[in-house]
Amino acid sequence: MSADQRPRVFVARRLFPEVVDRLRPHFEVDYREADDPMTAEALMARLQGCAGALIAGTEPINAPLLDACPQLRAVCSMAVGFNNIDVPACTAHGVLATNAPGVLTETTADFGFALMMATARRITESEHWLRAGRWLHWSVDLFAGSDVHGATLGIIGMGRIGQAIARRGALGFGMKVAYHNRSRLPAEEEAALGARYLGLHELLREVDHLVIVVPYSQQTHHLIGAAELDLMKPTATLTNIARGGVVDDAALAQALKARRIAAAGLDVFEGEPQLNPALLEVPNIVLTPHIASASLPTRRAMADLAATNLIAALTGGAPPTALNPEVLERRG
Repeated sequence: MSADQRPRVFVARRLFPEVVDRLRPHFEVDYREADDPMTAEALMARLQGCAGALIAGTEPINAPLLDACPQLRAVCSMAVGFNNIDVPACTAHGVLATNAPGVLTETTADFGFALMMATARRITESEHWLRAGRWLHWSVDLFAGSDVHGATLGIIGMGRIGQAIARRGALGFGMKVAYHNRSRLPAEEEAALGARYLGLHELLREVDHLVIVVPYSQQTHHLIGAAELDLMKPTATLTNIARGGVVDDAALAQALKARRIAAAGLDVFEGEPQLNPALLEVPNIVLTPHIASASLPTRRAMADLAATNLIAALTGGAPPTALNPEVLERRG
């Protein structure tokens, strides 16, 4: 295929150069080498005449954009979450959508467990205190947190990442694992993980450390709000590595301020990169900027999978992680 016949694709964020170079033999590449997110209007303008797009996890792909970009045939995200993509609208417009699950499972589970441990053991709070020059003496309860080993680990969302966190807790730290999920795991999988299924409210009452990894949807919006936080032990911690909006951040800030729960660790926020200022006013919280998948090997693998999906989608292949494979079936 000559250069002037190649489909045009848009890469919406700065990526590893070698990943962008993988696209160039197949496509005319419009590469936006920037880190700031795009507005819906800017994205719509940039996608004019494009057959495909490689995006991160924030660019909004919705019906108005698809109406305005009739040549678009594939949208490939390097994120596992896809609440920024209206998949039914993509299907209706004949646009293949893909995400990047699997390649970030273990890295994200590592981070989620680390964030939970930092929360339980008051790592951030004690570091701020030390840096402020306030370490003048020792006391028996100086930043005494809660144990992780042998404690009860509660997981909301028992997909790949939830199961990887369960394995770390049960096998590495002798934790008692309980979980809540939209559908219960088969008995043999529960046994392999050493995990018990509980209803949501029962789980909240029982756990010492709660880790949330459920996907975001209308059904999971504010799944954890003031009423749910009130069910938790005052000594319990909450860690959210799922998506902003699964937890009511305002209610969480109030619960932390009132010490209705001991502490929280958040990697995701409602309206990020903005966050509720009340979260910055409480000391018993660990905050990180949505970096659970941020190891260099994993981020490269995520970008590579998005590129693989895009190449397959526009050259007659089968993308390995299609969200709406029925589009491929319609194409024949």
